[in-house]
Amino acid sequence: MSAAAPIAIFVYKRAAHARRLLRSLAQNAPAARSPITIYCDGPRGAHEADAVREARAAVRELAPAHARIVERERNLGLAGSIVAGVTETIGAHGSAIVLEDDLELSPAALDYFNAALERYRDAERVMHVAGYMYPVGRPLPEAFFYREATCYGWATWARAWRHFEPDAARIRAAVLERGARRRFDVEGSIDFFGMLEAQIAGRVDSWAIRWYGSLWLQGGLALHPGQSLVRNTGFDGSGEHSGASAAWDVELRVDPVTRFPALIEEHPGALAAMRAYRRRVAWAQRLESAQRAWRRWTR
Repeated sequence: MSAAAPIAIFVYKRAAHARRLLRSLAQNAPAARSPITIYCDGPRGAHEADAVREARAAVRELAPAHARIVERERNLGLAGSIVAGVTETIGAHGSAIVLEDDLELSPAALDYFNAALERYRDAERVMHVAGYMYPVGRPLPEAFFYREATCYGWATWARAWRHFEPDAARIRAAVLERGARRRFDVEGSIDFFGMLEAQIAGRVDSWAIRWYGSLWLQGGLALHPGQSLVRNTGFDGSGEHSGASAAWDVELRVDPVTRFPALIEEHPGALAAMRAYRRRVAWAQRLESAQRAWRRWTR
């Protein structure tokens, strides 16, 4: 039986979401032999105390018996909690599978993560294993490399995480020095540079934009599944950092991923698919915004 990588799970104040994640985790056979740590962030104030208690009760109810539960007294915030927990897990084990409380896993998800972590363990350019894939509407290989580090269920190694750059200003300076804003923005398809500037200005506190920037600085690649193995259930308006949206809804792959790329290069079809997908999403969002405005004006 192959080894199972450690899992770091991050929970805050959404009990229903945490239950859904933990139930889907239990459908993955490797979970029974995976070292698991569940990091429960503290409340930001008395107004969140009840919700945090409910989420922790859900964790104690449904967590695997061998899981280690860390209940923080103070609030670290999502970025602080994830950076601290991933650093601790990787320091102890050398790799980590990272899950947030608003995710739902395919029964094949952990097998995919474990196989990828083993297969590309010593491949320096491979820095991230993504479990999520956008609903691009085009056929893609079972697994392929692409430059983005999608954050809805992922995994990495100590050799990659050591390149994590916490200072967004340093990433911004490097992008400008190389004259590469368009490339950083995935050939102009998404405003990652704007997210970086929002991080610097303190308007957001995102570990994800800094992790993507860290990959970009190193010329790193992320492995993705052709069909998502993770569903984000947090776009229901309940999250701290996202509103309600159906743009990222996916049907989960339930069959195991068995074919992994031998050539470590970005798949050109993936880049084209992502650019086309983002154009469709941007058009749909503009239409939705116009329709909302029209409804307000015609009341």
